[in-house]
Amino acid sequence: MPFETLIYEENFDSNVIDDSVWTHEVGEKWFNNESQAYVDDRNHSFVKDSCLNLVATYDPQDRLPYQSARLSTYGKKHFQYGRFVLRAKMPKGKGAWPALWFLGCDRKNHVPWPLCGEIDLCEFSGNRPQQVTCAIHTATFNHKIHTQKGARLLLNDASDAFHDYILEWTEQTLRFIVDETEILRFDKEEGFTEREWPFDKPYYMILNLAVGGWYGGDIAPEDLPFHLQIDSIKVYQ
Repeated sequence: MPFETLIYEENFDSNVIDDSVWTHEVGEKWFNNESQAYVDDRNHSFVKDSCLNLVATYDPQDRLPYQSARLSTYGKKHFQYGRFVLRAKMPKGKGAWPALWFLGCDRKNHVPWPLCGEIDLCEFSGNRPQQVTCAIHTATFNHKIHTQKGARLLLNDASDAFHDYILEWTEQTLRFIVDETEILRFDKEEGFTEREWPFDKPYYMILNLAVGGWYGGDIAPEDLPFHLQIDSIKVYQ
Protein backbone atom coordinates (compact mmCIF):
# COMPACT_ATOMS: atom_id res chain seq x y z
CA MET A 1 0.00 0.00 0.00
CA PRO A 2 1.50 3.36 -0.95
CA PHE A 3 1.50 6.12 1.64
CA GLU A 4 1.15 9.17 -0.56
CA THR A 5 -0.80 11.76 1.43
CA LEU A 6 0.99 13.74 4.11
CA ILE A 7 -1.59 14.19 6.88
CA TYR A 8 0.61 15.57 9.65
CA GLU A 9 4.01 17.25 9.64
CA GLU A 10 5.94 18.87 12.46
CA ASN A 11 9.39 20.31 11.81
CA PHE A 12 9.57 22.29 15.05
CA ASP A 13 10.31 25.53 13.25
CA SER A 14 8.52 27.61 15.86
CA ASN A 15 9.93 28.24 19.33
CA VAL A 16 7.04 26.56 21.17
CA ILE A 17 5.51 23.12 21.57
CA ASP A 18 2.18 23.04 19.74
CA ASP A 19 -0.38 22.54 22.51
CA SER A 20 -3.11 21.94 19.96
CA VAL A 21 -1.40 18.59 19.32
CA TRP A 22 0.67 17.80 22.42
CA THR A 23 -0.18 17.50 26.10
CA HIS A 24 2.36 17.13 28.90
CA GLU A 25 1.54 14.07 30.96
CA VAL A 26 2.74 14.79 34.49
CA GLY A 27 3.02 12.84 37.71
CA GLU A 28 5.41 11.56 40.32
CA LYS A 29 5.00 7.79 39.95
CA TRP A 30 5.15 5.76 36.74
CA PHE A 31 5.28 2.15 35.63
CA ASN A 32 8.22 -0.19 35.12
CA ASN A 33 10.15 0.85 38.24
CA GLU A 34 11.12 4.18 36.67
CA SER A 35 12.76 6.83 38.86
CA GLN A 36 11.65 10.08 37.21
CA ALA A 37 8.75 12.40 37.82
CA TYR A 38 7.28 13.92 34.68
CA VAL A 39 6.84 17.69 34.81
CA ASP A 40 5.63 20.48 32.56
CA ASP A 41 8.24 23.20 32.37
CA ARG A 42 10.62 24.59 29.80
CA ASN A 43 13.69 23.19 31.54
CA HIS A 44 12.56 19.72 30.54
CA SER A 45 10.69 20.21 27.26
CA PHE A 46 11.35 22.93 24.72
CA VAL A 47 11.97 23.66 21.06
CA LYS A 48 15.40 24.95 20.05
CA ASP A 49 17.14 25.08 16.66
CA SER A 50 14.14 23.38 15.02
CA CYS A 51 14.32 20.38 17.36
CA LEU A 52 12.05 19.22 20.12
CA ASN A 53 14.16 18.60 23.22
CA LEU A 54 13.11 16.38 26.11
CA VAL A 55 15.56 16.67 29.01
CA ALA A 56 15.95 14.58 32.15
CA THR A 57 17.71 16.22 35.12
CA TYR A 58 19.04 15.20 38.52
CA ASP A 59 19.02 17.37 41.64
CA PRO A 60 19.78 15.45 44.86
CA GLN A 61 18.41 18.36 46.91
CA ASP A 62 14.97 18.18 45.30
CA ARG A 63 12.12 16.13 46.78
CA LEU A 64 11.83 14.66 43.26
CA PRO A 65 15.51 14.31 42.32
CA TYR A 66 14.92 12.94 38.81
CA GLN A 67 12.64 15.00 36.57
CA SER A 68 11.84 14.66 32.88
CA ALA A 69 9.11 15.16 30.25
CA ARG A 70 6.45 13.08 28.52
CA LEU A 71 4.28 14.33 25.66
CA SER A 72 1.10 12.73 24.34
CA THR A 73 -1.35 13.45 21.51
CA TYR A 74 -4.29 11.86 23.35
CA GLY A 75 -7.54 13.74 22.86
CA LYS A 76 -5.98 15.99 20.22
CA LYS A 77 -4.59 13.86 17.39
CA HIS A 78 -5.27 10.16 16.95
CA PHE A 79 -4.04 7.81 14.24
CA GLN A 80 -5.24 4.63 12.57
CA TYR A 81 -2.88 3.23 9.91
CA GLY A 82 -0.21 5.17 8.08
CA ARG A 83 3.50 5.66 7.62
CA PHE A 84 5.08 7.42 10.59
CA VAL A 85 8.58 8.86 10.21
CA LEU A 86 10.15 10.22 13.40
CA ARG A 87 13.65 11.61 12.99
CA ALA A 88 15.41 11.52 16.33
CA LYS A 89 18.72 11.41 18.15
CA MET A 90 18.95 9.35 21.32
CA PRO A 91 20.42 10.66 24.60
CA LYS A 92 23.71 9.70 26.18
CA GLY A 93 24.10 8.47 29.73
CA LYS A 94 23.57 5.38 31.87
CA GLY A 95 19.93 5.18 32.92
CA ALA A 96 18.46 7.08 29.98
CA TRP A 97 15.34 5.38 28.57
CA PRO A 98 13.68 7.31 25.73
CA ALA A 99 10.72 5.91 23.85
CA LEU A 100 8.73 6.81 20.73
CA TRP A 101 5.51 4.80 20.90
CA PHE A 102 1.73 4.45 20.62
CA LEU A 103 -1.13 3.25 22.83
CA GLY A 104 -4.70 2.36 21.88
CA CYS A 105 -6.96 5.30 22.70
CA ASP A 106 -9.34 3.01 24.60
CA ARG A 107 -6.62 2.66 27.25
CA LYS A 108 -7.94 5.99 28.57
CA ASN A 109 -11.43 4.45 28.66
CA HIS A 110 -10.34 1.78 31.13
CA VAL A 111 -9.48 -0.95 28.63
CA PRO A 112 -6.59 -2.59 30.47
CA TRP A 113 -3.07 -2.96 29.18
CA PRO A 114 -2.12 -4.95 27.17
CA LEU A 115 -5.58 -5.57 25.70
CA CYS A 116 -5.56 -1.94 24.52
CA GLY A 117 -2.46 -2.66 22.42
CA GLU A 118 0.94 -0.98 22.39
CA ILE A 119 3.28 -0.20 19.49
CA ASP A 120 6.86 0.64 20.49
CA LEU A 121 8.40 2.26 17.45
CA CYS A 122 11.74 2.85 19.17
CA GLU A 123 13.22 2.33 22.61
CA PHE A 124 16.80 2.92 23.69
CA SER A 125 18.81 2.39 26.84
CA GLY A 126 21.87 4.41 27.72
CA ASN A 127 23.25 1.25 29.30
CA ARG A 128 23.13 -0.42 25.86
CA PRO A 129 24.14 2.55 23.73
CA GLN A 130 24.84 0.77 20.48
CA GLN A 131 21.38 -0.64 19.80
CA VAL A 132 17.75 0.38 19.39
CA THR A 133 14.72 -1.86 19.79
CA CYS A 134 11.09 -2.04 18.72
CA ALA A 135 8.18 -4.20 19.87
CA ILE A 136 4.44 -4.76 19.99
CA HIS A 137 2.41 -5.75 23.04
CA THR A 138 -1.05 -7.32 22.99
CA ALA A 139 -3.04 -9.54 25.33
CA THR A 140 -1.47 -12.60 23.71
CA PHE A 141 1.95 -11.19 22.90
CA ASN A 142 3.51 -9.14 25.70
CA HIS A 143 6.58 -8.94 27.91
CA LYS A 144 4.70 -9.83 31.10
CA ILE A 145 4.30 -13.38 29.83
CA HIS A 146 7.50 -13.32 27.72
CA THR A 147 5.69 -13.60 24.40
CA GLN A 148 6.24 -10.09 23.04
CA LYS A 149 7.16 -9.61 19.41
CA GLY A 150 10.25 -7.43 19.14
CA ALA A 151 13.58 -6.87 17.46
CA ARG A 152 16.78 -4.93 17.92
CA LEU A 153 19.20 -3.23 15.57
CA LEU A 154 22.85 -2.48 16.21
CA LEU A 155 23.23 1.25 15.67
CA ASN A 156 26.59 2.57 16.80
CA ASP A 157 25.75 6.25 16.39
CA ALA A 158 22.21 6.32 17.80
CA SER A 159 23.27 9.06 20.24
CA ASP A 160 25.51 10.94 17.82
CA ALA A 161 23.36 11.27 14.71
CA PHE A 162 19.73 11.62 13.72
CA HIS A 163 18.02 8.55 12.28
CA ASP A 164 14.58 7.94 10.80
CA TYR A 165 12.48 5.62 12.94
CA ILE A 166 9.64 4.44 10.72
CA LEU A 167 6.40 2.54 11.35
CA GLU A 168 4.30 1.34 8.41
CA TRP A 169 0.90 0.28 9.73
CA THR A 170 -1.85 -1.19 7.56
CA GLU A 171 -4.91 -3.35 8.15
CA GLN A 172 -2.70 -6.42 7.73
CA THR A 173 0.86 -5.54 8.72
CA LEU A 174 3.10 -3.60 11.09
CA ARG A 175 6.59 -2.91 9.71
CA PHE A 176 9.37 -1.31 11.76
CA ILE A 177 12.18 0.35 9.83
CA VAL A 178 15.28 2.32 10.83
CA ASP A 179 16.45 4.49 7.95
CA GLU A 180 16.17 1.93 5.14
CA THR A 181 16.49 -1.27 7.20
CA GLU A 182 13.39 -3.26 8.15
CA ILE A 183 13.98 -4.79 11.58
CA LEU A 184 10.55 -6.24 12.44
CA ARG A 185 7.40 -7.25 10.59
CA PHE A 186 4.24 -8.46 12.30
CA ASP A 187 1.39 -9.73 10.12
CA LYS A 188 -2.27 -10.24 10.98
CA GLU A 189 -2.98 -13.95 10.69
CA GLU A 190 -6.24 -15.71 9.98
CA GLY A 191 -8.11 -16.28 13.22
CA PHE A 192 -6.52 -13.39 15.08
CA THR A 193 -8.85 -11.61 17.50
CA GLU A 194 -8.30 -8.33 19.32
CA ARG A 195 -6.18 -10.30 21.78
CA GLU A 196 -3.59 -10.85 19.05
CA TRP A 197 -4.31 -7.88 16.76
CA PRO A 198 -5.78 -4.82 18.52
CA PHE A 199 -4.53 -2.56 15.75
CA ASP A 200 -7.74 -1.77 13.84
CA LYS A 201 -8.64 1.27 15.93
CA PRO A 202 -7.23 4.72 16.78
CA TYR A 203 -3.98 5.11 18.69
CA TYR A 204 -2.24 8.13 20.18
CA MET A 205 1.46 8.95 20.06
CA ILE A 206 3.75 9.32 23.08
CA LEU A 207 7.25 10.78 23.27
CA ASN A 208 8.99 10.40 26.60
CA LEU A 209 12.35 10.23 28.33
CA ALA A 210 12.33 7.94 31.35
CA VAL A 211 15.14 7.45 33.87
CA GLY A 212 16.12 3.99 35.08
CA GLY A 213 13.43 1.34 35.29
CA TRP A 214 13.45 -2.24 34.15
CA TYR A 215 14.58 -1.28 30.64
CA GLY A 216 16.68 1.80 31.41
CA GLY A 217 18.76 -0.03 33.99
CA ASP A 218 21.22 1.37 36.50
CA ILE A 219 21.44 5.15 36.70
CA ALA A 220 24.71 7.09 36.77
CA PRO A 221 23.62 10.44 38.29
CA GLU A 222 26.79 12.11 37.04
CA ASP A 223 25.68 11.37 33.46
CA LEU A 224 22.62 13.60 33.70
CA PRO A 225 21.17 15.66 32.16
CA PHE A 226 19.95 13.36 29.38
CA HIS A 227 18.80 14.92 26.09
CA LEU A 228 16.39 13.33 23.60
CA GLN A 229 16.09 15.33 20.37
CA ILE A 230 13.37 14.96 17.76
CA ASP A 231 14.01 16.77 14.50
CA SER A 232 10.73 16.07 12.71
CA ILE A 233 7.59 13.97 12.63
CA LYS A 234 5.77 13.09 9.40
CA VAL A 235 2.67 10.94 9.01
CA TYR A 236 1.43 9.70 5.63
CA GLN A 237 -1.71 7.79 4.70
